[in-house]
Amino acid sequence: MESENNTFWHLSNFNILQNLKKPDMMRLASLVKDSPCPKDQVLYLPRDKSDRVFFLKSGKVKITSISAEGKEMIHDLIMPGQIFGELALVSEEGEERNTIAEALEDGIVCSIDAKVMSDFLAEVPALNFSITKLIGFRFKKIQRRMSDMWFKSAPVRIREFIKDMAVEYGKDVGYEKVLRMKLTHQDIASMTATARQTVTSTLNQLEQDNIITYDRSRILIRDMDRL
Repeated sequence: MESENNTFWHLSNFNILQNLKKPDMMRLASLVKDSPCPKDQVLYLPRDKSDRVFFLKSGKVKITSISAEGKEMIHDLIMPGQIFGELALVSEEGEERNTIAEALEDGIVCSIDAKVMSDFLAEVPALNFSITKLIGFRFKKIQRRMSDMWFKSAPVRIREFIKDMAVEYGKDVGYEKVLRMKLTHQDIASMTATARQTVTSTLNQLEQDNIITYDRSRILIRDMDRL
């Protein structure tokens, strides 16, 4: 019971679940399984069965794919309070994953069988609608990133990536915004389909122009309008 109450408390901090009624939240808490997720643990790989949905309690997870040439592309960064692996809810039985989910730091995840989650969603239409919107939002984000690769220069993609991340995850500090996230130059390159050297030169220029201050644990955006 103590573990279930603890899971209930964590799930109540997920934005997508905050409008759930308490009985529904308690029932969901009884259905999910908590697991430690140490840094570098792989939660699923391409060709794994798409049969579970994950809730990230703590830590960070990256969703990636690897090209035929061995290059990594990061599709998304999952932060505490977010779900991932949600395409299992719309996959055919036996369908396989096509991405990799890997922990970037020590954390805790909850997971639930996709069929059990689908049955739960059928009884909670509002949550079903929220998750459908989330799937659509993430699909559009990937589409936009693919379009940007064709039509926008590498420096512009890098600047827009930082701005988007700041809007989604950043915190206001006076007139500035801080993004507390460990992002290496290679991480940013993988998220924007650019070369690491291009990321380095773009970040250096932004710092020289006093638009950002960057280190590996945070990015401070001093002027969002100029970014």
